[in-house]
Amino acid sequence: MRNISYRKKRYVEVTSHTDEDGVVRPLSITWYDGRVFPIDKILDARQAASLKVGGTGMRYLVRIGRIETLLWYENPRWFVEEIIRSDVFV
Repeated sequence: MRNISYRKKRYVEVTSHTDEDGVVRPLSITWYDGRVFPIDKILDARQAASLKVGGTGMRYLVRIGRIETLLWYENPRWFVEEIIRSDVFV
């Protein structure tokens, strides 16, 4: 048996702050099951495409606890590249 994983686009609820210049800063991510993950730090922000799941927009590299992950703002929605794992018997 081995694990095989792939990614899919998962739209998420994001609490964000937009300043008077229009700069958007994500503050937390609410997962589909209701768990809220506060964003500790934004490490990078730039226009980019998601090559794994498709879509373009503002890409944020964020730290949540000890984990770094990518978050996209595809106006007007936010998404992440969700990891889907499946057990395969070989």
